[in-house]
Amino acid sequence: MNEKPNIDLIEKIQRLYKILQHEVLNKYNNKTVIGGLDKLLEILAIDLKFLTKPNTSYSNLNKEERAQWIKNTLNQILTSIPELQLSKSFNNFKKKNSTQIPTEKRYYNINIDSNINELPNLTKRTQSKFKNLGIEKIIDLIYFFPARHYDFTDIRKISTLQFGNEQTIIGTVTKVGQPNVWPKKKSTEIIISDESGKIRAIWFNQPWLSKSIKLNSKIIISGKVNVFRNRLVFESPQYEIINGQKDLIHTGRLVPIYRTTSGLAQRTIRKTVKQSIDITIDQLTEFIPNKILDEVNLINLKNAILQIHYPKSNQDWNIARKRLAFDELFLIQLLVIQQKETWRKIGSGISLDSNETPLNEFLNSLPFKLTNAQNNALNEILNDISIDRPMRRLLQGDVGSGKTVVALASLLVSVFKGYCGAIMVPTEVLAEQHFMTISSLTDEISEPSNYKNIRKLKLPYLNKIINIGLLIGSLTKKEKKELNIKLENNEIDILIGTHALIQDSVKIPRLALVIIDEQHRFGVNQRGLLSDKGNKPHLLAMSATPIPRSLALTIFGDLDISIINEIPPGRQPIRTRFLEPEKRESAYKFLAKQVNQGRQAFIICPLIEESETIQSKAAIQEYEKLSNDIFPNLKLGLLHGRMSSNEKSSIMLDFKNAKIDILVSTAVIEVGIDIPNASTILIDGAERFGLSQLHQFRGRVGRGQYESYCILLSESKNQDSRERLKLLERITNGFELAEEDLKIRGPGDHIGTKQSGLPNLNIATINDYDILSIARNEAIKIIEKDPELNEPELKKLKAKFLEYSNKVLIETNYS
Repeated sequence: MNEKPNIDLIEKIQRLYKILQHEVLNKYNNKTVIGGLDKLLEILAIDLKFLTKPNTSYSNLNKEERAQWIKNTLNQILTSIPELQLSKSFNNFKKKNSTQIPTEKRYYNINIDSNINELPNLTKRTQSKFKNLGIEKIIDLIYFFPARHYDFTDIRKISTLQFGNEQTIIGTVTKVGQPNVWPKKKSTEIIISDESGKIRAIWFNQPWLSKSIKLNSKIIISGKVNVFRNRLVFESPQYEIINGQKDLIHTGRLVPIYRTTSGLAQRTIRKTVKQSIDITIDQLTEFIPNKILDEVNLINLKNAILQIHYPKSNQDWNIARKRLAFDELFLIQLLVIQQKETWRKIGSGISLDSNETPLNEFLNSLPFKLTNAQNNALNEILNDISIDRPMRRLLQGDVGSGKTVVALASLLVSVFKGYCGAIMVPTEVLAEQHFMTISSLTDEISEPSNYKNIRKLKLPYLNKIINIGLLIGSLTKKEKKELNIKLENNEIDILIGTHALIQDSVKIPRLALVIIDEQHRFGVNQRGLLSDKGNKPHLLAMSATPIPRSLALTIFGDLDISIINEIPPGRQPIRTRFLEPEKRESAYKFLAKQVNQGRQAFIICPLIEESETIQSKAAIQEYEKLSNDIFPNLKLGLLHGRMSSNEKSSIMLDFKNAKIDILVSTAVIEVGIDIPNASTILIDGAERFGLSQLHQFRGRVGRGQYESYCILLSESKNQDSRERLKLLERITNGFELAEEDLKIRGPGDHIGTKQSGLPNLNIATINDYDILSIARNEAIKIIEKDPELNEPELKKLKAKFLEYSNKVLIETNYS
């Protein structure tokens, strides 16, 4: 028990321990000692008999095997040496090092798919904050790109600092204190010196920093130089204590600034992102083939990730961004082009070669003539459906451009040929409106129907009764059952409905044409679900939201596009006015005046992002205030998202029949509502909506013979918001407005790749038209040559593509 400790042995253990520490820091590259670890282990094994050597030489182990062996050896050193336990010097060594094993030691089992809770020193509270940002895995941190960078590359001597500029100094802390800058408000203040002079740095209301910034420590300070008490000073700058680390992340460089949430500091985000990148950057798989990287002049993925977070210059950042934007757009294009190619190759569809006589009879029976744009779009559709290859086309048009009549003409062609056509819309209100519109094409009802959701009508120029069915979620079980029986017995010619149409229980054996209205409300996978009901039917998607060409290529790259960019003659122009908050009473008086003249009006409640429940409660409160205090002598109705379908339908029917003067509503009336007598819409809290959404609201009026008005009310004092709203005063063209909206809000808010079933763009924007074109061309070349990506050089790309496709499938909303 009193044996003398073997100091030589302890020194050898300490030496090995430190070498293994450095090997971990060097990411197991076997370059920590000259000649590699094998030579050292051979020498030390003579004295360190407890040491378990690798089964094969260390140099022959892969990275994971090296990590595991070092982990085991470090544990052996600290826990499995009984003959040294009584040595005071060893116990001191053990005590000192047991908590100072290199941080990387704890990373052996962490990979890019690991949950962030596996990172050391990340509290549950911080994990929760990251999850609020959608960050749950290490890979999410790696792809959590900075919103911008501080430029702290201007490193100066203290004596050369200039007021008002972002600058960086390196010096020694010569004083640390906690002054009371304001009563009962302690701060941290330090003095930094270099050979040219000294300067103060102060962090207001952050006294705890004085504990982490030690006297005589080397420090880097970056920030804007201000004047305080007539002297130059850094106020709340970024700082970094120099402890021999290789990389600076808070100072002295282009410093990343990330999107954040309340309670999550930039320093915490930077440390966590850097930690994740250091651990797993080598695990990233380069999935873009080298041939494409060379042709398009793109850097590799690892360098792109490093440069997007930590660029050395703006040029570095642009190069990295180009690569990462290409990745996003390339995967989208692969998906939509593969879908389009698969659709084209699925075999023969149904040829609907139109008989011109009944179609012309229908068009001639209309109380108006089609515009040139309508005729062009209809001809493109008729050409597509006349051949036996299934059509996939997007019909795009501005509010009031007349898409519905073009779609209806296409539907009738399928009916003329003895088939069934279907329309799927996003809301029951819109479904019922289509049902009533199509049912009222003629007064010649052949016979009454026994069901409210089935109408029978006879066109004078067609020797056939047309059966129209409505399938929505609010129908009774009996009504749904009867309709399904009629569908299976080929007794329904036109079917109109919501998501209920894509349920497995719905069978449509004669389905020849599928029309999806308000296409952007449905996911990319839902496009195929309804068309699976029939024998390879034609697909026509419609959107009343004008979409810039680049966005259309991104979201609807699997569809051909027809555009209706003319407004039919006779449509009333809509006068739009942005009003200051103090003009609210005048706006209300104007609405009352319109109603007294026999017109009707809409009032749209301010958008509340939190939830549909909160939004609906706010709408109810607004409705009660307007009914009781503002318009006590008028009949008001209320429409919000928490109402049942029957309640919504009842309200809309009352409004259509003029039993309601003013309809107070949330955004549920954004599309499709057609009330010719409505002449005025007042949008409260207009700054909370996007330009395209406001344009859709505006399109709810001006559908009759009366001059119409759109009033934009906003309490916002933000100049950018006010200028954005004033765009609506001068721009009436939806396509021009869509381009402006895209520039201001980006694709995620304009329509949202997520709404279309595609993951939101992370770094690419729809203004990246050049990158999009290149990505699309490369995707086309690959799919044309190898649609299934089976060639050996595409193995890694295929794996990434399958991962992306699965993500699209999971994120698509089927509710």
